[in-house]
Parts: sequence; C-alpha cells; structure tokens
Amino acid sequence: MKFKLLLLGLLLSIFISAQNSFELINTKKAVIPFQLINNLIFIPITVNGAELTFLLDTGVAETILFSLENKELKLGNVEKIRFSGLGGSLSIDGLKSDRNIGRIGDIMVNRSMSLYVILDEDFNISPHVGIPVNGVIGYHFFKNHPISIDYTAKKITVYESTDLVSRKLKRFKELPITIEKEKPYVVADVEMTNEKKDSKLLIDLGNSDAIWLFPTLIKNFVYNRPNIDDFLGRGFNGDIYGKRSRIHNFYLGDFKFEKPLTAMPDEFSIQHVNLVQSRKGSIGGEIMRRFTSIFDYANKKLYLKKNRNFDDPFHFNMSGLDFKQNGLEWHQDKVKIETHAPEGVEVYKDSFQYKFTLKPIFSIAGVRKDSPAYEAGLRKDDRIISINGDNTSDMTLEKMIGLMKSYEGRSITMVVQRKEETLTFRFTLEDPIPYQE
Repeated sequence: MKFKLLLLGLLLSIFISAQNSFELINTKKAVIPFQLINNLIFIPITVNGAELTFLLDTGVAETILFSLENKELKLGNVEKIRFSGLGGSLSIDGLKSDRNIGRIGDIMVNRSMSLYVILDEDFNISPHVGIPVNGVIGYHFFKNHPISIDYTAKKITVYESTDLVSRKLKRFKELPITIEKEKPYVVADVEMTNEKKDSKLLIDLGNSDAIWLFPTLIKNFVYNRPNIDDFLGRGFNGDIYGKRSRIHNFYLGDFKFEKPLTAMPDEFSIQHVNLVQSRKGSIGGEIMRRFTSIFDYANKKLYLKKNRNFDDPFHFNMSGLDFKQNGLEWHQDKVKIETHAPEGVEVYKDSFQYKFTLKPIFSIAGVRKDSPAYEAGLRKDDRIISINGDNTSDMTLEKMIGLMKSYEGRSITMVVQRKEETLTFRFTLEDPIPYQE
C-alpha cells in the first residue's frame, strides 16, 4: 500500500475529529447504490480525493483503512497504535490519522474523518470478495441519521431525521436495540433444540453468515450434531476457526427462522476480543439480507420488514472449498467480423480480429478436511480453470460460491492447474450438517 503521511497540528485535529460524522449536503434524503457480494455491502467513499471502496459493517466502531492497491492517499496527523480483534494473535501495528475529508458522491461529507490504518499488507479481504476493497466503515456512518438498507434494490437511503421516515415505519416491525461501544445489539431467542433462550447478539453487517454463537460464554452449551470443524473467516488478528452446525429455530422479534446455519468460533479466536457484557454472539448478513431494515441509532431502534429473500433456505457451501481471486490477466478472445460483400462478389473465408480483455484468476484458498472436494483430491493453491465446463475467467467469485451452495447431490467437475499439470476432479455436493431432531 502507498501512503503520503503529513504531520499536522495535533490539538486542532483532536478537536475536529470529535465531530467525525457524515452529514447530508443540501438535501433531506440521500440514496446510495451499493454492491452486494456474499451478503456483504460495499459502498464508494472518496477520502482526501482518492476513490475507495468500503465494507459497511455495523460490527466495527472506527473507520479502518487497508489494502490501497497502489492508490496514493495523503493522510495527515498520524500516530502509531495497536489493533486487537477476532483472530488468534494478540495485536497488530497500525496508525491513526485525523482530520481527513470523506465524501460519498455529492450528497454526504465528513470533514473530520478519523481513520485507523492497518499496516500489515497481508490483511486484505479483496481476494476473498472479488473486488478491490480498501476499508471498513461502521458507527460513524450510522450514528447521526436513520439509515434504510434495501437488499433487493441494493440501495441505502439516509434520512435527515426520523420524522422523514415516520410514515414508512408503519409497515415495519420495531425492535429495541442498545448501542454499546458504538455497536448495535439486540436480544433474540436462540432455540438450539427445543428450548428458547434469550440471547444478546451483535447486529453485524460485516459478517456474511447467519448466526454466530460463542460457546464459552453460554452456560451448559452443547454443540448440536452433526457439526463440523471449519474455517469461519478472517479477523483483524488472523484466521478464525471453530465449528458449524444448524440450530432448530431462531427468533428475531416476531420473525422465525427454521434450521439456520450457525457458526461457533473456538475459544482461541475470541480470546483477545473485548466483548460487551452478556453478549452471546452475532446476527450476520445471511439473516439481515432477508429484510428491508432501518437503523435508528439515535433513538435506539431497529425496524424490519420482510423482503422477497425471507423464505430462502439456509444453504451451505457443501464443496468444502474456500476460493480467492489472484488478480487479473489478459485474455485473447477471437471475434468474428461480419463481412458484407457487394452483390456478385464471392467471399472465401471469414474475417476475425482479436480482442484483449482483463479477466480474473481464481485459486483455492483452503479445503476443509474430509469434504467432498478434499476426498476428490483438490488442494490449497490449485488454480481453477473451469467448473462444469465453464471457464472461471468468465465467472465471479460469488457465482462460484453459489454453485457450491446450489443443491445437495449436484455433480461438480473442476479442471485445475497444479504447478505444470492440468488435472480434472469430480465430486458430488453433500450437506455435512443437516439438522437432526
């Protein structure tokens, strides 16, 4: 990553950064289109003139910057800090920069934006998303205005005040939330087998799963069977491991979800996380994408309305494969040119030209042991050439994951490159964690 660091006045920046919030520009309502990838929301924000992409994440308090992909960004008033969060290691080095200017189009601005910069260039979620991602933003986007998120239209609407959305709220269910350490929490009912237990959960839009539970914080916790050991994701301090299974039911207010997938990080992965009192886990994007939601931090309310995704089944990546994108490469595509000859003139051969386009390169980031893909012989770092006859250079990461979640019993044929060899593997998708009464 490339930075230009400018040391500016410390006292002035501390005063300004205390404001640190986005405000509407000459409007009472602003609409922001977003990209939705694997249940995660990505929005464009320009920082000090540099056009960047941020993950929208209610599970973070501060705005975090990483992986600038050779973009040049000037940052002022910098001091060294250390990060701590999910993952195994204790902390990582970083920087804090105040007095930056963040803009979302010409509709919102933060003139006193504080940024926390991760210096470790290995911390980069872009390969696992399929688009360049430069940072994460949470509390300072949500704190001053009611925010509506429409997952089906892929639009965020920011309202100047609750009054502007009051009529719309009649069609929504209201849930009380608390804002603790600048993050939203709700009490929901978790039914592992046949007994409901009210549980305080973080609403975490930066988590693509449905539900996370912390077994070490839940009295007399017993894992549902069947369950599997699995890689759960990436935190600020490293990879997160634990178990996956299904629970009987999950209740969020009046809304009920049957047999949702649940991830349970191990004790090692959460040992350095400073958790709020009584928290038992998280609600992630796989639940939240089933609603149109309105977050009102100021009044400590969450409003939910079912959307067309509500009754979708909870599908699991049954292959056991974790994919990543390894950049782009040039492809030469042969394009036929239509030849229009004058009447009476015979054309003896077709004409072609070659079109060069940049296309993605995909590889296997990990393979779950004993999974169908592992048993077939696929391994970490295999470069994926095609899936079921379709070139992966013409796919997106999300489409590949969707194939692996499609349906149990589906046959998958993968052609990969391993060092100098081209190999073909076949396996059948199988759900390793069906719910059992």
